Amino acid sequence: MPKSKRAKVYHLTQVTKKTREQKDKLFSNIRECIPQYQHCFAFSVDNMRNNYLKEVRHELSDCRIFFGKTKLTARALGTTPEDAQADGIDGLARHLTGSVGLLFTNRDPDAIVTYFDSLAHVDFARAGTTATRTVTVPPGIVYSTGGEVPPEHDVPVAHTLEPELRRLGMPTRMVKGKVCLGGDESGEGSAAGYTICKEGDVLDSRQTRLLKLFSICMSEFRVALLAYWSAASGEVTELEAGKERLAELQQQGKGGAKSKGKEEDGDEMEEDDEEDQD
Repeated sequence: MPKSKRAKVYHLTQVTKKTREQKDKLFSNIRECIPQYQHCFAFSVDNMRNNYLKEVRHELSDCRIFFGKTKLTARALGTTPEDAQADGIDGLARHLTGSVGLLFTNRDPDAIVTYFDSLAHVDFARAGTTATRTVTVPPGIVYSTGGEVPPEHDVPVAHTLEPELRRLGMPTRMVKGKVCLGGDESGEGSAAGYTICKEGDVLDSRQTRLLKLFSICMSEFRVALLAYWSAASGEVTELEAGKERLAELQQQGKGGAKSKGKEEDGDEMEEDDEEDQD
């Protein structure tokens, strides 16, 4: 029987699980870094974006960044004073829950904190993000920013986008070659406009697509430093973000570092590499 030439569907979202060899390599690489660097930071990332993370790696090219299962990284550092790989480094284990990474560096800790405090990139929201404000497109001619700026400083959306807007749920129509929301160019018949999202809503893919079409950003890439260990003193210094995070976990009844469900389901970063390239 001849081989079928019918087009096949390939799911690009499918990924393979980490092998035992990869986990062992991550484990050994973390332990090798402990005596080579003076400081080790635990950090979390809000609204992960690989392109911004690459910028961080470029700026901190003399440092090492690791992502992976938090149980594995905690075990590599040591979770008790008896199995700690350096004096006091086991104090970081309580911060290794959820989406947390490790940063090894010889730079001054204050310089690292200052760098990450000033690091922020706004980006388009993805499905599952909580809306930070209410966005309503006013009736009448639909402009490219959805009413975010005055009409005299904006331009109408291209007529080719009208089918896409209707497909995403906006009741638009073509009037004299312009995309309109409501009965006519003045917006009669739809005085309230169209609300894309309300503050506090969990956005779905349709809403995020509309926000992107109108160039409205609702996500911010930030790196929150939780705590750091210093080899000279053998102590772990908790930072403000780390204290707040531990307090939130305790309020949720997770007991600080015991977030089992999160570790098994969501403690791997979006970055597909477990460690940076030297």
